[in-house]
Amino acid sequence: MEEFIKTQFELLKEEREAEIEETRTWQENVSLKELQRKGVCLLKLQVESQKTGLYGRLLVTFTPKKYSTETVLPTNSFGSGDIVGLYESSSPSEPLATGIVSGITQKAVSVAFDESHCEALNLGRDNTYRLLKLANDVTYKRIKKALTALSQYHSGPATHLIDVLFGSSQPSSTGVPGPVEFLNSALDDSQKEAVVFALSQREVAIIHGPPGTGKTTTVVEVILQAVKQGLKVLCCAPSNVAVDNLVERLAVYKERILRLGHPARLLESLQHHSLDAVLARSDNAQIVADIRKDIDLTFAKIRKLPHREEKSGYRTEIKVLRKELKEREEAAMMETLKAANVILATNTGASPDGPLKLLPDNYFDLVVIDECTQALEASCWIALLQAKKCILAGDHKQLPPTIISHKAAAKGLSLSLMERVIKTYGESMVKMLTVQYRMHDSIMLWSSQAFYGGRLTAHPSVAHHLLKDLPGVTLTEETSVPLLLIDTAHCGLFEMDVEDEQSKGNPGEVRLVDLHVQALTAAGLKTGNIAVIAPYNLQVDLLRQCLRSKYPDLEIKSVDGFQGREKEAIILSFVRSNTKGEVGFLAEERRINVAITRARRHVAVICDSHTVGNKKFIKDLVAYFNDHGEVRTAFEYLDDIVPEKYSRDNERSSTAETSVKNETKKEKKITNSNLGYQKPNTIAGNRSEKKRSNQAGVKTLGQADNSGDPMDSLAKAKLQKEIDDFLADRHKTQLMFPSTLTSHHRYLVHLIAEDCGLQHVSTGEGSDRCIMLSKAKDISADLVSLTMNESGSQKHVQLQASEKETKGSEARHMVSTKNADLKLLYMERMQREKAKTEEKVKIKKEANIQKKETITKKVVDKKVADEKRKSNSKPEEENSDMDSFDALLAETMKADNTCGFTKCKASVVTVGDFCIHCNKRYCLSHHIPEVHGCGDRAKARARTRISREGVIYAGSGHKDHSLDPTKKAHLQRKLDKKINDLTHQRKAKKEK
Repeated sequence: MEEFIKTQFELLKEEREAEIEETRTWQENVSLKELQRKGVCLLKLQVESQKTGLYGRLLVTFTPKKYSTETVLPTNSFGSGDIVGLYESSSPSEPLATGIVSGITQKAVSVAFDESHCEALNLGRDNTYRLLKLANDVTYKRIKKALTALSQYHSGPATHLIDVLFGSSQPSSTGVPGPVEFLNSALDDSQKEAVVFALSQREVAIIHGPPGTGKTTTVVEVILQAVKQGLKVLCCAPSNVAVDNLVERLAVYKERILRLGHPARLLESLQHHSLDAVLARSDNAQIVADIRKDIDLTFAKIRKLPHREEKSGYRTEIKVLRKELKEREEAAMMETLKAANVILATNTGASPDGPLKLLPDNYFDLVVIDECTQALEASCWIALLQAKKCILAGDHKQLPPTIISHKAAAKGLSLSLMERVIKTYGESMVKMLTVQYRMHDSIMLWSSQAFYGGRLTAHPSVAHHLLKDLPGVTLTEETSVPLLLIDTAHCGLFEMDVEDEQSKGNPGEVRLVDLHVQALTAAGLKTGNIAVIAPYNLQVDLLRQCLRSKYPDLEIKSVDGFQGREKEAIILSFVRSNTKGEVGFLAEERRINVAITRARRHVAVICDSHTVGNKKFIKDLVAYFNDHGEVRTAFEYLDDIVPEKYSRDNERSSTAETSVKNETKKEKKITNSNLGYQKPNTIAGNRSEKKRSNQAGVKTLGQADNSGDPMDSLAKAKLQKEIDDFLADRHKTQLMFPSTLTSHHRYLVHLIAEDCGLQHVSTGEGSDRCIMLSKAKDISADLVSLTMNESGSQKHVQLQASEKETKGSEARHMVSTKNADLKLLYMERMQREKAKTEEKVKIKKEANIQKKETITKKVVDKKVADEKRKSNSKPEEENSDMDSFDALLAETMKADNTCGFTKCKASVVTVGDFCIHCNKRYCLSHHIPEVHGCGDRAKARARTRISREGVIYAGSGHKDHSLDPTKKAHLQRKLDKKINDLTHQRKAKKEK
């Protein structure tokens, strides 16, 4: 114990210094506008109203300054319970006062100030103010005091508990006197076992609750059973949200509960359980109300007086009134505390320095600490020293407590009390809950296998629930799948590289999140049922800037900030996408566990599988989504992205993959402004088709050939034989495969047909999808028809096709019905265009060679004829040679001044256009790149310009020369640092 206390003091000191340094860095090196952009500061505020509320506190409401450009508060991270400093805009030094945020909306923020600040606080409506989030040193003072008390603890109710928790003595059991009559009849077997186990232990018991297993429900039952046995219970948790959750659950049973803490930190619906509220309902309530009314009237008089001397008398009167108010409240406090069976507070709120100092040392019989794994162990000892028994509840497979100092965390500060006890005593002290009531079975299965030994099972009420089952939500591809992976690999959507910025952002993934939110809301899902989470704060800021104005009810938070919460649909952005394969603190496996398990019915993961795949744990997660969910690529959402790497050699394989991918999905075009959906019956067909594929043991794309499955090899051999027989039969020109094939078998047909050089076309929708192979090179578009005939329960698909030959026409292109694979057709069209271009280049080269040979032949013939004349005049011979050279030069210049298009003799001396792609000049009839064969290069150049510059064509727009705010702030800091260095150098020279 002595070693533990010594180490904790050192680590807490290191953590406190890191927090102070971070705050100092922000205040000194970061501008106020940059702090506001980061969400920790609000500028140009004015007082809208102020009144005495929240049980004696001064409640001030701030709004954006009138007549300013901003009518609503900027995007921020302020929340109820945050400690803030109030500053005058004209005075950047010390804060006027510190308060606690009691509530915040889009247009106003309310702050509660304690009595100590109210006397000196006089806010004018015409002045402007700013609010800045502050670090809280009260927590560290209370933790240090608790450790000091632990080191000096010799005798008291917690003596034996301390020995057990530090391994000096073994835990023991008292047993349960008789059968337990559970107050909650809906408890499952694992929850009942945990309750009985917790009641039977003498010193300590641990309840391990994986996500969604009803841990809080079990803890509430334990508390109620303890009260039933006549025990006094102190219930704690590391956060106000967790404590409020327990208060809300216990209030249902009409138990006598009391919530300690500042009313501004409590949910408004639970404030009547707070100590301040109970005191207000006491016998002195009317007198207290009159005192508050007098305080308000006195404040009103002070605001009307112009001189400070006249205000002093009223301030003295306010001080007397507040003293009387405090005395009456303290008179009723002892009675109120003893009347409660369960007292609830945060770990630090249970300090003996607060209201609990009025109670004797051995008052409590049981201490319950919920979410124990999210709390510093040192903070748990504030409450543990007040009872002889404790029950710890939490999940050590989720995130540990948030710690700023990485060194302190690595040295052991992040190790929670619950995790340390489990390492000491093993599973003998633990009861794990095994039935979860939150997630779809597919979402739960990954977490269960990766973290909980496969012991979790989904309750039948949630095992198969989907978004489409919610009222008002229509059936679409998004609402009918529990797992969706949007892969950005090789799409060029890289993370932002900001110098001196530890956090990461990815604008490309922000766009994908926006599009997926549009898809879900268009299907009827309310934004209040959706949450967007990301592991990096910079990405959270980018998401808020993009989505907050369009979806005010959409919750956007970091993974750490969303722990303990849940939503019907979760959209998770992994952010990391780089060529080095760096994943940063995504390597923290527990953070990924928290992120995935927040979802109830649908989870969408947006990531670069190539980057995150360098971490085996995340690679296994991606593989799980491939096996049990739906996988899409960012190319299906964004039309303007430029591939990271594109090779013509991979065109064939990508064509086949795209074909198979579209077999199990409907055709879909998604742009930034529009989303399209198929009819529900089509999607239902696709879903049933996928179900059949899963039942048949279908592997994911890219894994089929390497699976080594004997059944898969047998099916492939059978299909290969059927196609070989078709090729051997000269009389057959077409082969139709039935619609009963699974998507995997259709995939094999596509691959075999591609290898054999056959044309392969997919037609039909959903379960009626079929494949037709043809030996012909092309299928005429106007002669392909699809006839659907229904007879009873069977559907017959008849496809009639014929070939039509046209003299002088160019190579015909393959077109199928409207439901054919558009991406496959596009890739084949690109192949034909490439072949045409190569043929034109070849013809042009041959023409140039022929032209040069003709010129050379003319020169040689002329030279031979001149030699035969055997002219006696030497000057005539010189003229003959000069004429030959001039002729050659003239022919060359003529070729350069002629249109570069084959068979075109138009002159381009006066009017012509130079092609930047092939460096040749063309006449106005052939200067367009698509005409003379440079279409592919022109399209690639246009895509690059659009993605990088936002310009569709020359002159259509202007480059965005504005500096990124983050980079601008960084440059500003570097400039300030440089100026300071030069200033110090100048002062040093003057001193010399």
